[in-house]
Amino acid sequence: MDKRLSAFGKLLDIMDELREKCPWDKTQTFESLRNLTLEEAYELADAITKNNPGEIKKELGDLLLHIVFYAKIGYELNEFDIKDVIEEINEKLVYRHPHVFGNVMVADETEVKENWEHLKIRESKKTVLSGVPVSLPALIKANRIQDKVKGVGFDWEEKHQIWDKVTEELQELREEITSADSKKIESEFGDLFFSLVNAARLYGIDPETALEKTNRKFTRRFNYLESKTMAAGRSLKTMSLDEMNVIWEEAKELDNQ
Repeated sequence: MDKRLSAFGKLLDIMDELREKCPWDKTQTFESLRNLTLEEAYELADAITKNNPGEIKKELGDLLLHIVFYAKIGYELNEFDIKDVIEEINEKLVYRHPHVFGNVMVADETEVKENWEHLKIRESKKTVLSGVPVSLPALIKANRIQDKVKGVGFDWEEKHQIWDKVTEELQELREEITSADSKKIESEFGDLFFSLVNAARLYGIDPETALEKTNRKFTRRFNYLESKTMAAGRSLKTMSLDEMNVIWEEAKELDNQ
């Protein structure tokens, strides 16, 4: 514990010195750091997706620096400091974990999450979905929305029931495509995506992670296709889909090795 406190204290001291002496650090504000913080969060997400502990450690450090930076600015504005930030999260964690720090009994993870949502609503007197950040990417937001409403009992009784909904949304999309009404088609695509996100959640799959892994897989295979084509002195634009597919299958085989 002493080593951890010492390391954290050193970070606070470094932040104080940077804020006083560094021309860049001393001019930063909440607003100027915002986009940089988002970038750091995505870099951490990338490291987690790669399952690279070294990068995860590095990106956690970068994100921690931002937290300390915001707290330093808050102190200068006489609004809050790092102690206030830590004390508030400590209080929140104890309050929202009565099954650990109190005498509430829970059967499993699902009950923990349900209790968490009920406590959040009681604590803030806000609506169920008010805690979902507006600026979240749409895929992550859809998953959080569905997770939130599940916490108050708005969910399928059996997870297999979701497939009837997915089929229904797909059929409605097909029907609207024949109408050539772009707004209605867009709406039905949205409904279909939303139902697929719901299905992923019900089966314990994070849709953002699943899609990102598919993005990486596709990129890896397409890069292989492109490099093999260039090595043969050809261009993708002059190749048929059948020719491309032969190399694509090679890439798939390499993935499976």
